[in-house]
Amino acid sequence: MIADNTTRQERPGEMGAVFDAVIVGAGFAGMYMLHRLRGLSFSARVFEAGSGVGGTWYWNRYPGARCDVESMQYSFSFSEELDQEWNWSEKYAPQAEILSYANHVADRFDLRRDIVFDTRVTAATFDEDAGCWLIETNRGDRVLARFCIMAVGCLSAPNRPNFRGMKNFRGPIYHTGEWPHEGVDFTGLRVGVIGTGSSAIQSIPIIAQQAAHLTVFQRTATWSVPARNESLTSEYLQAAKADYPALRAKARGRPTGFYFPFNMKPALEAAPEERERQYEEAWTRGGLPFLGAFGDLLFEKAANDTIADFARRKIRGIVKDPATADLLCPDNVFGCKRLCVDTSYFETYNLEHVKLVDVSKTPIERFTPDGIEVDGVAYPLDTAVCATGFAAMTGSFDKIAITGRKGLTLAEKWRAGPRAYLGIASAGFPNLFTITGPGSPSVLASMIQAIEQHVDWLADCMAHMRDVGAATIEPKREDEDAWVEHVTDVSTVSLRSTCSSWYVGTNIPGRPRVFMPYIGGFPVYVQKCNEVMSAGFDGFVLEGAPASNAAPQVRYTERWRVPIDIDVISPAAVAAKRVPVV
Repeated sequence: MIADNTTRQERPGEMGAVFDAVIVGAGFAGMYMLHRLRGLSFSARVFEAGSGVGGTWYWNRYPGARCDVESMQYSFSFSEELDQEWNWSEKYAPQAEILSYANHVADRFDLRRDIVFDTRVTAATFDEDAGCWLIETNRGDRVLARFCIMAVGCLSAPNRPNFRGMKNFRGPIYHTGEWPHEGVDFTGLRVGVIGTGSSAIQSIPIIAQQAAHLTVFQRTATWSVPARNESLTSEYLQAAKADYPALRAKARGRPTGFYFPFNMKPALEAAPEERERQYEEAWTRGGLPFLGAFGDLLFEKAANDTIADFARRKIRGIVKDPATADLLCPDNVFGCKRLCVDTSYFETYNLEHVKLVDVSKTPIERFTPDGIEVDGVAYPLDTAVCATGFAAMTGSFDKIAITGRKGLTLAEKWRAGPRAYLGIASAGFPNLFTITGPGSPSVLASMIQAIEQHVDWLADCMAHMRDVGAATIEPKREDEDAWVEHVTDVSTVSLRSTCSSWYVGTNIPGRPRVFMPYIGGFPVYVQKCNEVMSAGFDGFVLEGAPASNAAPQVRYTERWRVPIDIDVISPAAVAAKRVPVV
């Protein structure tokens, strides 16, 4: 079985306390939400399952874990003082440094006094008569709140495999999303890694340095590009910080919500030698900007074929064994799944003690006490690592019994796929908010940027409700339906909608195939949110508001009113404008 690496401190459950808001989760979203609500004099309580802040960076401590967005942009932008005082050490920050940053934020803004750790929310039930939420936890808490805010993260519910015989395996089994905080020493061990997604690509080179033998079980090959990570000099940091506000503004105008060089010229209009040169330059720069080599790569299959062919040539040029190289070359659309960023991943397969096993046609049969069997072949192991990803976007909601009006559960409403207006709220669930929920850019943008925009919008919304005396807010069902349809329609413009991935939930058996994040681009989405607020929360119903016609007072949202960078506008953004947005 997979090791349980959670700890908790004993404390009595809290009964009957009343708050303006309960926030579920103390990652970057929960922390920033708490900070904003304090600034508005709302009382708030945060419940966090872990023993500390940081969310995904608290749990994901596997070897090699680091961010794939540049450090200078993967950070809060709400405080210029915070921007100036924190110094990142690397271009792509490792997990430990990001967690240190999260702890610094918690301490700097004195957030911990309103956070209850080692406590998992198990149920949230809306009381229609009282107009509030009853929040229950695994520690016996039963508290009331006018607002319930889900800051549970998009990739925080590990997908734990259930292979036959796992309970009989003599060694420990780890999941990359629930890594022991004390670390794991693989020295001299025979290690099996199941999966070749992002966490595997980051951890395999590190594990290989320790293990006596490493066997990687691959179902689907994954596209990955070199990170080209490097230390950040004091001179670089000084120059970047001097122009920080301008960098933040440029990032907000980009489809991804973060800034990087982007060539809008279509790949199919470039001469073959120019195309090759652009790809070579982008490969040398490394990182996610590789997809910015041309503007049509995620929208024209013929264009995508050119970058896929280039990447396959690179893989075959790195991996010495032709058969292994062939297995490592994906046959799907380049960037269809989230592009991975690595350090010496493909080079690792040149090591004599590293073996790749293809389980695409002959899946893992079972665990034995001494290892794993595939197609009748036994692979002896001392320990196994499940790099099997997450139940993305909605998995954390599945863990909580959320009940809205007339006994409707969120699980029932979302059975055929998540339904939310702007990814913020769902009809039938008054005063229940989701930060970076399904139907928002979330994982297709820089996450902290997306988090800040949602939190600022919600803070202004809640303040407006207080200003006008509104008791509840929830989406109109027809507007929610129209937004869900819009999200689906726009997704079809991108090649990302064509393959199976966690974007559409197909990594989890039995889940409906629904493209969950909004692909129309971060600035287009932000513009829509601004329009909704400016129109007095168009698409929402505010109940119990005698002054509901009052114009919303913008407190925090103003900084998100930035122009779209038309020089890099994507076909998806064009489609988002073309497809009616109600």
